[in-house]
Amino acid sequence: MHRHHKINYIEFVASDLEATEAFFKKLFGWSFTYYGPDYMDFNDGVLSGGFYRASMRASYEEGAPLMVFYSDDLEQSYAEVIACGGTICKEIFNFPGGRRFHFCEPSGNELAIWQESTAEPG
Repeated sequence: MHRHHKINYIEFVASDLEATEAFFKKLFGWSFTYYGPDYMDFNDGVLSGGFYRASMRASYEEGAPLMVFYSDDLEQSYAEVIACGGTICKEIFNFPGGRRFHFCEPSGNELAIWQESTAEPG
């Protein structure tokens, strides 16, 4: 696979590495590797990244990039986020081509999940 100028790794802050790890393991099945007490690497099977211990958080409203996941069943993903310990920070809304919601994981980082619209145009 050609990797030149492709997104290769993404890093997030996390005030509670252990809670963040447990959340993403349960919700998405990610694997984690610790590199000391203040950094952990994650892999989702396609993308790798890391979390480093810090008291900050990534907020879309404050200008942070938003990582958006795709779902085949948005309502099920919504329920799973809550069941895994996440909080909903923006309820499901429509936009051209689909619907999405925003959530915060246990360290407060904001992410989103979206689903394509199933309605026929017209």
